[in-house]
Amino acid sequence: MRYRISNIPLWLDEDDSRLVQRVAERLGLGREHVSDVLVVRRSLDARKKGHARWLVNVEATVEGEVKGTTQDVAPVAPPDPPPPRVRAPGVPPIVLGAGPAGLFCAWSLLERGVPTVVVDRGKPVGPRRRDVAALMREGKLDPESNMNYGEGGAGAYTDGKLGTRIHHPAVRKVVELFARFGNAARILAEGKPHVGSDVLPAAISAMREELERGGCTFVWGARAVDLELAGGRFRGLRLADGRTLGSDRLVLAPGNSARELFELFAARGWPIEAKAFAAGFRAEHPQALIDRIQYGTESRHPKLPPADYRLADNPRIDGQARGVFSFCMCPGGVVVPTPTEPEMQCTNGMSNSQRSSPLANAGLVVAVSPADFEAEGFTGPLAGLAWQRHWEREAYRLGGGGYRAPAQRISAYLAGKPGAPPGRTSYRPGVTPADLSVLYPSRVREALRAGLSSFGRRMRGYVTEEALLIGVETRTSSPCRLVRGDDLVAPGLGGVYPCGEGAGYAGGIVSSAVDGLRVADAICAELGPA
Repeated sequence: MRYRISNIPLWLDEDDSRLVQRVAERLGLGREHVSDVLVVRRSLDARKKGHARWLVNVEATVEGEVKGTTQDVAPVAPPDPPPPRVRAPGVPPIVLGAGPAGLFCAWSLLERGVPTVVVDRGKPVGPRRRDVAALMREGKLDPESNMNYGEGGAGAYTDGKLGTRIHHPAVRKVVELFARFGNAARILAEGKPHVGSDVLPAAISAMREELERGGCTFVWGARAVDLELAGGRFRGLRLADGRTLGSDRLVLAPGNSARELFELFAARGWPIEAKAFAAGFRAEHPQALIDRIQYGTESRHPKLPPADYRLADNPRIDGQARGVFSFCMCPGGVVVPTPTEPEMQCTNGMSNSQRSSPLANAGLVVAVSPADFEAEGFTGPLAGLAWQRHWEREAYRLGGGGYRAPAQRISAYLAGKPGAPPGRTSYRPGVTPADLSVLYPSRVREALRAGLSSFGRRMRGYVTEEALLIGVETRTSSPCRLVRGDDLVAPGLGGVYPCGEGAGYAGGIVSSAVDGLRVADAICAELGPA
């Protein structure tokens, strides 16, 4: 019988050949009764500085009786059967957005025999790559093809981390498909799966090509400007070039920077509301420094990966707790420009599959809510969007144009002084020395300073002259939510399914992909069995 055995310790200097004996010991059997050991997950436990170890989950074939099972020993469940086919619709559904939510929705529908028309305002990853390079190297922004718009969405060029905090049975399916299309079987056993910005674009293209072979159609360079409705149901998607694509079902998976779509919903009085998100800066440190903080005396061990971190605090500002946390940490990564509109500056981080940069970065952000937007004079369903735009314009002005980023040493920001000019950075358009205390309302600034002080106490050396804050990080998630009901349909818009991070129902590659799978299930439930 096949069993999964979890949390088997393995020291850094031990190899996988020790696993058979450890499995046998865990099961109380002789080594000869254990065979076909397969590593399915490998997580680093570095809680004790200088004594890092791997915790390994395996599947193994076991001969003989295993008396009882525990949380760490359980029979392997049989694979799920293929999904049943459903009734073919009269016209293919339209999927707006070729990011993770849209692609995985299209994939799941095709598995049930329903091809789709996938529409995106950007370009396929090949030509899109040139536009991304022009933005990074020369500060030239193409508003229709950039880090956010195009095949693969925002995730295609921003790291490809597949870790998630959601617990959903479809998470494994998402990781397996990325492993398959990216030829990256290694991520199936990684505790924190990471495809890498050098692998993910090709994986996305391979997935799209298989969707096309199955009958899906892709329409590029097609910006949606309106929805056509009849009798309270969706009937067509109007594009900026004058075309209308007809259908009676629309999956809205536009990504968190679909600002014109949010404005359309507000102007039409369709169901949309402001939502909370988080904003702050990118923090950049030498990777060797983070390694020393996290690993201690073992920091140079050749089997240790570049160290990461996750930090959170809830300082009280004006008598209320305010969440401050690290976001999208990129070991061995680079800071990249992510604007979509002229003269608005914002950033994100990414890393390649080897995480080979000598620098590490992470968003350091503060939770902001509609109450914060209202305090600054921004109200209504687009309040968060207006707030984002305001601070992105200010950051662009402070950076001096050309998508140069305003930057300051962390120690100087905490001290409230200009400090020495910023040192080494990975940010390609370049940085401009600036006083970052002029960015964001006072409550956000106070929370950031309180959080940074707390993080510096917990990670000795985190607050240092070598560390930079780079402005600004504003697009941690969508500033709006396209409201949907329990059936995942937008109220009053029959056949319209808001989906993924842009619609306000996910945050990251995996959770967006899972939401795409959920929307596909809802559409299939409406279609009924074949």
